Amino acid sequence: MPPQAPSSAELFVVATPIGNLGDLTLRAREVLSRVDLIAAEDTRHSRTLLASHGIDRPLLALHEHNEEAAAPRLVERMLAGESIALVSDAGTPLVSDPGFRLVRLAIEHGIRVTPLPGPSAVLAALSVAGIATDRFAYEGFLPAKQAARVNRLASLQGEARTLVFFESSHRIADCLADLGEVMGQDRQIAVCRELTKQFETILRGTIAEVRQMVEADANQQKGEFVLVLAGAPENLDEKMVAAVSMAKALGEYLSASQAARVAAKLCGVSRRELYEKLGDSGHLESE
Repeated sequence: MPPQAPSSAELFVVATPIGNLGDLTLRAREVLSRVDLIAAEDTRHSRTLLASHGIDRPLLALHEHNEEAAAPRLVERMLAGESIALVSDAGTPLVSDPGFRLVRLAIEHGIRVTPLPGPSAVLAALSVAGIATDRFAYEGFLPAKQAARVNRLASLQGEARTLVFFESSHRIADCLADLGEVMGQDRQIAVCRELTKQFETILRGTIAEVRQMVEADANQQKGEFVLVLAGAPENLDEKMVAAVSMAKALGEYLSASQAARVAAKLCGVSRRELYEKLGDSGHLESE
């Protein structure tokens, strides 16, 4: 059982605007105005938000490079009776942002951890994508290098739930190209750019259609992106999905023919059908 912390000790996990500063909730404003300290991913960024709402509280930087060392010190302050608010640069802390170590350590020491829900880029994108939202999986940022990105996408090829990704401006075009190759050009997607900001745009259509729109307009390659991808059809053969994923992974070490042969054998699928799925059936030896 965790130790008993002072009643005044509390860690507030506060969601902040993802763009429009007016999206800060009334409750978040009240809490941020009275806590002893605000732990912020970037104090300069958070200071702008706080100033716009007339809030003046002490700030301390808490980011991926210092969290391991800073978290114990913040817990000590809370055990001494202070209250702390945790904010990230945008949206809900811990969602592709720092804060997990601090929250876990606070819980271990019996400190009350209170969520203040609010803006979320993931939920904002899902709400306007026009793609099923009853079941979805958040995958965060895909790997920066193409080989690793393709492998990650291949592992998700048969996922029936809607998939949500974050992507950066300098990789959006390459990411869409890889999505089309792995998931199929006809899969539905919504590319949500600069949500709640001045130049917000939402492009919807097949991967091929949206990729063409993005590549044709340099402005559509600037800013922050949330990608909402329709899930795989429920009737997609699971063995074939596994075989495609395996063949793509083996392709880093074997020839395409050898990779398909091994994957087909291990997954129990037709080598010819697998090659057709991989888009290179012409190199398959007759069965």
